[in-house]
Amino acid sequence: MPSAHRCSPVAAAWSVLCLALSPLAQAASCAKQSPAHRVALIELYTSEGCSSCPPADQWLGQLSQGFSADQVVALALHVDYWDYIGWQDPFAQPAFAERQRWLTRLARSSTVYTPEVFTGMKELRKWHTATNFAERIEKINRRPAAADIALQMRSAGDNAVDLEARFTLREGERAVQAAEAFVIIYENQLRSEIRAGENRGVNLQHERVVRFWSTALPLSKADGTALWQQTLKIPADWQLKQLGVAAFVQDAQAGEVLQAVALPGCLQPATATAS
Repeated sequence: MPSAHRCSPVAAAWSVLCLALSPLAQAASCAKQSPAHRVALIELYTSEGCSSCPPADQWLGQLSQGFSADQVVALALHVDYWDYIGWQDPFAQPAFAERQRWLTRLARSSTVYTPEVFTGMKELRKWHTATNFAERIEKINRRPAAADIALQMRSAGDNAVDLEARFTLREGERAVQAAEAFVIIYENQLRSEIRAGENRGVNLQHERVVRFWSTALPLSKADGTALWQQTLKIPADWQLKQLGVAAFVQDAQAGEVLQAVALPGCLQPATATAS
């Protein structure tokens, strides 16, 4: 597997401590269990430096109006290879471009472009055609889940969160040799005033922007399980109320998503109390 799946550059921006989650008295918390059917993972590869990307960003942000969280998990991955034309995308990460190239190689293709959409790790060129997109989602949703995912998010105080993700391959799927899991933090309602490049003078709004992408977590060959637990310190310029967590399991050899799930943020910024 390429290094994009082993380390995300953004991880350095976090204070990350691997630890077992302890009970938190009166702490805000929320949880989500993946459904019995397969949820479609939508990956939009986009850039603020690309003039054809804003309509795709808007499309992704509106998916929740037509599809439920048990149908699609939508993520916007900003790539950095447009930065050279004059505008540096603040949400871009080299690892996302590397993943895009890896997905392209899996499809035996050599074309990497933006905006590009993958559903279940398969390219969908006609994503902008409502019927084609809906048919792809329905096809994925009809399949039974090949893995189960349980997510939990809890406040850890001082703009920190405890995250836990449990992954389990379903019976009959234990033979998958390249099953690996990822945990993602995304942020909604991000805005940028573009001052250079192809989108100069345009105010852009983004939804479901990936801010953190974990290292790959292989599922045990013995029992098909994996556990991911971390306490993450949220950077000061991130909107705590707009953060959500997502997770998925992929078969890296077959190029297939076995299950995906997303949990909207339920945490509020800490407020001062009167003495």
